[in-house]
Amino acid sequence: MAYSLTWLLDVLKNAGLKVAPVEGWQTRGRGDVGRIFGVLCHHTAGSKNGNMPSLGVLVKGRADLPGPLAQLGLGRDGTYYIIAAGRCNHAGKGAWRGVVNGNSNFIGIEAENTGLANDTPWPAVQLDAYHRGVAAILKHIGQSVDFCVGHKEFALPRGRKSDPNLDMTAFRAAVAAVMSGAATAPVQIPSTEPSGTPGAPAGRPTIRRGAKGDLVRTVQAAVGVPVDGDFGPKTEAAVRAFQREHDLTADGIVGPKTWAALDAVEKPLTR
Repeated sequence: MAYSLTWLLDVLKNAGLKVAPVEGWQTRGRGDVGRIFGVLCHHTAGSKNGNMPSLGVLVKGRADLPGPLAQLGLGRDGTYYIIAAGRCNHAGKGAWRGVVNGNSNFIGIEAENTGLANDTPWPAVQLDAYHRGVAAILKHIGQSVDFCVGHKEFALPRGRKSDPNLDMTAFRAAVAAVMSGAATAPVQIPSTEPSGTPGAPAGRPTIRRGAKGDLVRTVQAAVGVPVDGDFGPKTEAAVRAFQREHDLTADGIVGPKTWAALDAVEKPLTR
């Protein structure tokens, strides 16, 4: 039976965010949640390498704490990994605005960051997605930005936690700007290539995780992964690596700029 937070998928997608459901997320949790009052923000303290290297731990837990450890993981490329629709072990003892049961009453977001100087500043695409995801959730549950809280602010005794290593006052201001419509709208990736892109067939669609077919096979051959026509996580990771090598936003989405870079490396790419 699915747990209560199955609305997370549509709410994040409708906010224009990149979403990657983790298999089994609808029925994953330590029982169901109670009334959701807000969002509890974390950083993973995981590896510096990779987009979401902490995902397995967030799903399965640690030796000292069973999973799932958050409803959402946020990768460095701004992807929201939906881990669980039920209650998660992410809060521990704490309090915020009269709410003391963080695991039952707050949605936990674990954003991938070491929490150290070697991972600062955060990628702009990740931080923007953090603001927009929190704003979308708060609007959906009918709460103000006051119910966006950092784990370091919630945890008791004070000083028990240090995550996230962000200025939460500035973070809430950015979330409030999104909620009010004052924030600059994100630049959307075009759904197809502009007509007449030099050296490339016109009109190739933007493709991403979940796509299937010949265009996926073309991309897989270009980035060096097994060619099966299924745009899964390994293809996405290879696309991100290619994008980083070519100074593109490493979001794992093959849009006009990435198509052009692929064309420059390996020609011709067929439609």
